[in-house]
This record gives sequence, structure tokens and C-alpha cells, in this order.
Amino acid sequence: MTVAVVGVVLLGCLAAFQVLLVAGAPLGRYAWGGQHVVLPVTLRIGSAVSIALYAVFALVVLQAADAVDVLPSGQADVGIWVLTAYLGIGVVMNAVSRSRPERLIMTPVALALAAVCLVLALQ
Repeated sequence: MTVAVVGVVLLGCLAAFQVLLVAGAPLGRYAWGGQHVVLPVTLRIGSAVSIALYAVFALVVLQAADAVDVLPSGQADVGIWVLTAYLGIGVVMNAVSRSRPERLIMTPVALALAAVCLVLALQ
């Protein structure tokens, strides 16, 4: 359960970060390739979608830890593996970003989330 709490807290922090990006905070160097200080409208929409995705991710993480029972068990089992793979790809994508701030901050966050999901998937 502790692993799931770590994952949900990280996802919550990422969601809060995306809210700031949607609101126009000058934090764009840490996201979406780091090409904009303030995100243009299209990337703000992407950030808004990310917030919704993080909520779904948190649900999958909590279900994988048996903390909630919302999804059919087969979907949750598959979902945690899909999430592990998705976040693994995210580690690579953040690691090769042209934005140094994104590489330094988001790569370890994605790695921690991928590790959380892997631990839950292997349970």
C-alpha cells in the first residue's frame, strides 16, 4: 500500500504541475519538450488532458494495490502493466528531451512512477 501512496502522491504533484501549466505559469521548460516558457493553447489543452489521465492512472494504481475496487479485476491487472510500459517510455522520452530542466526533473519522476507500477504489477 505504501508503494501505491507514493505513486498517487507523485501523480497528484504532476497533476498540480499541469494545472499550473494550463493556467499559464512560466514552467513550460519542464514539460512538452521545454520549447516554451509559457505553453501555447494547444499544449495547455494537452496539459488539461494529462490531468484527466493522471486521475485514471491513480485509479489503476490504487486498484492494483487493492485499495479500491472500481475496475473489473482483469482490466486493472492489464492496466497496471500498460501503465508500467507507458511510464517506461516516458522515462526514455524525458531523458532525451532537449530541455535540460525537463531531463533533470521529469526523468526521475517518470522513473519513480514506472518503478511503482512495476512493483504493483509484480505483486
